[in-house]
Amino acid sequence: MADSCLSDVFNFSAGPAAIPETVLQRARDELLTRGTSFPSLMEVPFSSAAFRTIADQAHQRLSALLALPDNYRILFMAGGAMAQFGLLPLNLLGSSKRLAYVDSGYWASRAITEARRFATVDIVASAWRDDEGVHLPAPKSWGLETLDRGVAYCHYTANETADGAQFPELHEHSSSDVAVVCDMTSSFLARPLDVSRYGLIYAGAQKNIGPAGLTVVLVRDDLLGRSAPQTPDVFNYGLQSEARSCRNTPPTFAVGLANLVFEWIADNGGLSAMARHNDEKSAMVYRTIAESCGFYRCPVAPGSRSGINVCFTLPDEVLTERFIVEAEENGLHHLRGHSRIGGIRASFYNAVPHAAAVALSQFMKDFQARRG
Repeated sequence: MADSCLSDVFNFSAGPAAIPETVLQRARDELLTRGTSFPSLMEVPFSSAAFRTIADQAHQRLSALLALPDNYRILFMAGGAMAQFGLLPLNLLGSSKRLAYVDSGYWASRAITEARRFATVDIVASAWRDDEGVHLPAPKSWGLETLDRGVAYCHYTANETADGAQFPELHEHSSSDVAVVCDMTSSFLARPLDVSRYGLIYAGAQKNIGPAGLTVVLVRDDLLGRSAPQTPDVFNYGLQSEARSCRNTPPTFAVGLANLVFEWIADNGGLSAMARHNDEKSAMVYRTIAESCGFYRCPVAPGSRSGINVCFTLPDEVLTERFIVEAEENGLHHLRGHSRIGGIRASFYNAVPHAAAVALSQFMKDFQARRG
């Protein structure tokens, strides 16, 4: 890729994650630049023509990356993806009393817990475990075609950041009258995507879009107008769509940075190139795990492994802690697994360079030679 890391220090954080070096450099320059009529990027009033230009560019660039159909709206909303766990029922439940969810791991379970505050939740499919590890249920097993039309939507989490599991058929669903809603926070813009298969997609920015605090929502026109009366105006999809995400002050700096990231993705080959590079990075580490003779173990079955968040374990906690300490001493940062799950997690988002995977793979081999 055109971007390169400027040092031998690598960030494997699950989020907030690495941002392209060239984007950070441009943001730094624009942050400190004030013209006679154009303030610093962080000071642009959301009601100004200057911000409208930035926001329009962001819309256009994201639309082009996704080949977004004409009947979808892009919303730039505050609050992070977790806020959407509750905002989805408020905006999409309408007169329905039932929702369908796929229970695929930690973040899906968090979304289910929140949705149950608003409606009855039917679990239409769940992950399971055997000797190979965790398996995710194939979309064709969810029974979308037979779901009662009284179900407002079917929700799933495309990539389980904490568990290291990802649906291989990211956007291949059978036709259904029930809208498919997807949390794509970890996998958004990491590979090509057929938006037309979905009723709504949402993604927190802190993985592949930019700084934390911004959430991108893609919503089909026919789903607007379902919001419950008690939905606050600033969280109402229909009102935000009418106001082009400016019903209130949006996270302006985050939108400006996202605009630069969208441009960077396009300049570096688009979503197909992102997928190719991300697969190469994760495949390198998975290969190192497979060749370790059991010293490193991945808790996810091969067909369900994430190409973005590679999770693995060591023989015991003492070695795990030693691995994390020595990795940081070697410039490999933020490899500790999720606090509820443990182990090691290496996240390979778009901005993580190929050199990071090379360095991690070599460190894993060296560590095993010394400690195994």
